[in-house]
Amino acid sequence: MKIFKTVLLTLLFSTFFISCSSDQDDEKPPVVEPTPTAVDLTVENFVYRGMNEIYLYKADVPVLANDFFASQEDRNDFLDNYASPEDLFYDGLTASQDRFSFIVDDYIELENSFSGISKTTGLSYGLVRYCSSCSEVFAFVRYVLPNTPAAESGLKRGDIITRVDGQQINDSNFSQLFAPDAFTVGLGTLEGSTITDTDETFDLTKIEYNTNPVFVAKTLDVEGQKVGYLMYNSFTSDYDPQLNAAFGQFKADGVTDLILDLRYNGGGSVRTATDLASMITGQFPGELFMKEVWNAEYQAYFESEAPERLLNNFNTSIRTGEAINSLNLGRVYVITTNRSASASELVINGLNPYIDVVQVGETTTGKFQASVTLYDSSNFGRQNANSSHTYAIQPLVLKSVNSAGVSDYINGLAPDVEISENFRNLGVLGEVSEPMLNVAVNTIIGNRISIDNDFQKYKFVGESTMKDLNYQRMYIDKVPTFIEK
Repeated sequence: MKIFKTVLLTLLFSTFFISCSSDQDDEKPPVVEPTPTAVDLTVENFVYRGMNEIYLYKADVPVLANDFFASQEDRNDFLDNYASPEDLFYDGLTASQDRFSFIVDDYIELENSFSGISKTTGLSYGLVRYCSSCSEVFAFVRYVLPNTPAAESGLKRGDIITRVDGQQINDSNFSQLFAPDAFTVGLGTLEGSTITDTDETFDLTKIEYNTNPVFVAKTLDVEGQKVGYLMYNSFTSDYDPQLNAAFGQFKADGVTDLILDLRYNGGGSVRTATDLASMITGQFPGELFMKEVWNAEYQAYFESEAPERLLNNFNTSIRTGEAINSLNLGRVYVITTNRSASASELVINGLNPYIDVVQVGETTTGKFQASVTLYDSSNFGRQNANSSHTYAIQPLVLKSVNSAGVSDYINGLAPDVEISENFRNLGVLGEVSEPMLNVAVNTIIGNRISIDNDFQKYKFVGESTMKDLNYQRMYIDKVPTFIEK
């Protein structure tokens, strides 16, 4: 009996133990909810704050309204919808009519570009299609920068490039082909409308280079007249002394007429453009060259508190304090193409109410807005910028209006004398025989000549500078005083 009870108790205990063990095995471990990871929206908040503050087209972007978000949390929810600061900037905060505002993730590179510092082979080229219905593209050499690999290679203005590293250039691969630090270009010939590859190739390597925008400055003797010729390729403020020195030489040479060649000039500094206009003239010191128009809040603030901030007047000195070398001209001849933009157009539009501006070439790009660099700091200045990132934004902040009230030339500025470059006969820059310069010279001396525009033209696809951060940009040098909201 005692044995039976012992066995029974043992069985009951074993059954209970097994049952409990089975229950514990079937029981799922408690689910531990992951702690939400805080999304870092530092850059996004900076981008939004800058655009909300100073963007020229703020009124056209509803989410930039000061009262659009009820709280910072609501704003963060909006910012978190975008995969990157770039997506936020371009897809969420820029107006549809804005072709020129941009964002960068490395403001050091941006600052270098404004100073004329870049990596280049020294080759300046344009890209055009073989035909209207094909994808093939060829590059034509516009000019070669001195003391660069391209100059040492022997490439020259007018050369036709059809291949890079053995691959035919087309409308989808040209950016990729010219992107590496080293590549090989293959030449072709253009006869009539036929392009034929040759066996001639050139090896090119990019170097860091400081580009002087004063590319050609010379005095021409044209039938006894002293004619100044300046090919100026960018409004780069670091080279204002070189620009002023060129005008000093023109003045010493006694030039009576000036041909300003801006055919490849995509723009740059507003102050430099104002100074260049002052070098051409000189008889209008202190008079209005260009008036600025900002977004509604800034415009109201400036008009009330600092109306002089809106005025860009003809100057008597450049940034360094050096006196401007003025020619006191009543007429200037300006060579343009459809690549002439922003500050180039500003010079033409700003001078128009004061002197006779004779435009030779093609209609310009049509850009009348200027931007400024904003950094992630309390006042958007470079000092004390957030050290956790190197993002900066370059939003459009103002549009330019000349003293006669002219602005908004969205379709560009049309020439008085029309001529386009013929890739079969580009000529030598600075030589009177170069076709566009030749037309300008003959316009000065009053010769009626036949202008050859009856040749096959090619559709523009791109150019060597189009990936530059300051491409076709016009900018002011620093952020103005900001409004306290």
